[in-house]
Amino acid sequence: MTGSPSTDLEATVEVAAPPATVWSLVADPARAREWSPQVLRTFVRGRPVQQGTTFLNLNSRGPLVWPTTAKVTSFDPHVRFAFRVNENRTTWSFTLEPTADGGTRLTNRRETSEGISAVSLVMTRVALGGVDTFTDELRAGMAETLGKIKAAAEKLAAAG
Repeated sequence: MTGSPSTDLEATVEVAAPPATVWSLVADPARAREWSPQVLRTFVRGRPVQQGTTFLNLNSRGPLVWPTTAKVTSFDPHVRFAFRVNENRTTWSFTLEPTADGGTRLTNRRETSEGISAVSLVMTRVALGGVDTFTDELRAGMAETLGKIKAAAEKLAAAG
């Protein structure tokens, strides 16, 4: 049962650091808590991270904490890192594009090509204030995530 129409989300930022530097930050799920306001902790199964790697996230919103499991679905160094969340059937990704000035255009996406699971939608309505409210929070969280990655990558690039 598909729970909802498409609610794809996207945010982009220009980073004054090369794709290799940005990649080092986004391609390790264990670092997600450094960037995402929703992630408390990530447990990665197996190293090095590659396509097929699985992990468990502990997510939070105020006092509410919930787990999700995911699998890396795209691991194209310096180009694209993506994973699919099993519980809600969404795919989250980072796409890196080199810019003419040696920097990186970093895009964070949430894709819902399979629709969001009915169970996830019910939980969103019951515990997270509804789909519209939670979607707005996800958009704000994506902007915050990209801002933190940008700051960290630019600091690394400046340190040389």
